[in-house]
Amino acid sequence: MTAKGVRRLVMVVCVAGIGGMIAGSIADNNGAALTAGVVTAVAVLCLMVATAVTGGATVGSGERVEELAEDLVADGANETAVRELIRESVKLGRSQRPGHDG
Repeated sequence: MTAKGVRRLVMVVCVAGIGGMIAGSIADNNGAALTAGVVTAVAVLCLMVATAVTGGATVGSGERVEELAEDLVADGANETAVRELIRESVKLGRSQRPGHDG
């Protein structure tokens, strides 16, 4: 699932969760309201984890790099060298993140 898909799913779950909390409160069913709240909180935590794991990368950025690599190879560049350049660039980008130890 893409990052955009995760965000959309979390939004749907949050809207449904808020509705569930309101409905549970109106029905005087604390268990339903609490369950809806917990499900909403878990969805938001999942979004936070997904964002942390991807480093906040924009959706499609990997596809763009692949397109550029294919263009370079089509223009005559050595594919092995292009792939090595991409790997080293990713390592460099990861090492420049604040709080990164590696």
